[in-house]
Amino acid sequence: MNIKKLIFEGEGVTLDFKKTITSCEKIARTMVSFANNKGGRLLIGVADDGTIKGVKSEDEERYMITKAAQFFARPALEPVFEEVYLDDKLVLVVEIKESDSKPHYALAEDGKWWVYVRVKDKSVLASKIVVDVLKRSADDNGVLIEYSANEKALLEYLDKQERINVKEYCNLLKLTRRNAQRILVNMVLSGVIRVHTTEKEEYYTAA
Repeated sequence: MNIKKLIFEGEGVTLDFKKTITSCEKIARTMVSFANNKGGRLLIGVADDGTIKGVKSEDEERYMITKAAQFFARPALEPVFEEVYLDDKLVLVVEIKESDSKPHYALAEDGKWWVYVRVKDKSVLASKIVVDVLKRSADDNGVLIEYSANEKALLEYLDKQERINVKEYCNLLKLTRRNAQRILVNMVLSGVIRVHTTEKEEYYTAA
């Protein structure tokens, strides 16, 4: 693993820099977002701009990570640690593997448990639809899709337009938000449409 190359490429979907760990809640959010996605690595002792600072107390950082993984993530996570010396400074590499027990929740400062997903270099709160997709993607029963007029109308719309969001889909067919969400979850799971999450919005395109 070439850590310097990773640092040069910068933070992203599978990589996050932390100069030091200051909060179990914040680091749990990042670890949960990795586990709910394709996995990822935390480089502790590296500043946001990629400057190698090194860790002052490796034991303290390990303790915070382990505590966050066990008590601030649900189900608990199992981080894998590796120590790497760069420019005579110690960087702690923490690997979080993609989970087969999705979704994972992180305990927030408000005492509530929330699901996070990784979007570019940020850990973003997951919508109800994304949470349902994560829950059901771990289910081995598969998805039975019924192509009613609602599903057909959605695909016809996406054939002409590039994208649609939940509100537009509700308005298009005069559906309740709950019914629209149920249809969208099924269609994402069946691979017919794709869900796209950004920091500001969530929308759907044809697969």
